[in-house]
Amino acid sequence: MLLRFQRRPWDLYVSFAYTFLMSSILIGTGGGNLFAVVLILFVPGYVLVAALFPGENELDWIERVALAFGLSIAVVPLLGFALNFTPLGIGLAPIVLTIALFTVMIGLVAHWRRMRLPLEERLSASLNLTIPKWGEYSSLDRALTLILVSSMVLAIVTVVYVAIAPRPSEGFTQFYLLGSSGNASSSSYPFRLNVSELATLFIGIANHEAANENYSVRVDLVGVLLVYNMTAGVNETVEHNRTTWSWFNVSVANGQNWSQPYAFRINTTGLWKVQFLLFKNGDLYSAYRETHLFVRVQ
Repeated sequence: MLLRFQRRPWDLYVSFAYTFLMSSILIGTGGGNLFAVVLILFVPGYVLVAALFPGENELDWIERVALAFGLSIAVVPLLGFALNFTPLGIGLAPIVLTIALFTVMIGLVAHWRRMRLPLEERLSASLNLTIPKWGEYSSLDRALTLILVSSMVLAIVTVVYVAIAPRPSEGFTQFYLLGSSGNASSSSYPFRLNVSELATLFIGIANHEAANENYSVRVDLVGVLLVYNMTAGVNETVEHNRTTWSWFNVSVANGQNWSQPYAFRINTTGLWKVQFLLFKNGDLYSAYRETHLFVRVQ
């Protein structure tokens, strides 16, 4: 069987179909798979080469394929870098959509340029598929062929299973502090206070545990001293007292964020650490997450 294209750019049509199918799978499942490697490392560069060199005699196929890999490796990081400066940010869906949009747009340019050429000058390729005559093989060749085919089928089945089988994701919780203005700007954190001056922070919890969670938060005021370590040649903080200020419980649904303001006063001068400890699943003996803020009171 002879497979050939020239009148119609079937290579571009296959690229479009693969891009659409793989992008849908990636966004729909929310995770990567082995078959998506071609979407990253080959297809964007291939359509770009097709747009730059639409003719039959401009590049041979070895050069075309090698250049496709090289341009893909160069283009995809640039797309991610540009995406970082947009409100979308860098995430799976924005990156996949950006690569797909680039592939389709450049592919349409490649299609337009190729179809403007005379038929005999358009890029073409031929592949002659023949079915081998089983009776011409020796017994050893037959056995080796069966082993090879079986190995290939097993490898394909394994790859497909790994790609589509659900994999348990590792859950985690984000525990963070925001300044009085509700953001992470350093100017909004109360690093320096006067005695008994009121200060406010925002405590935040983001649940990515793949389940609803019950948390407990403990807030401690820890007195610290700066001690010079002669061996290391640096100042170290040493705790000299600890007072638990408050406890409270929080329930956060999976995939949801929780935050609330926390106001405090420190009535004694010195260097203090306001420490926030997060406990999960009723385990109040070992903290699951910890964050803190050093405050100088004068």
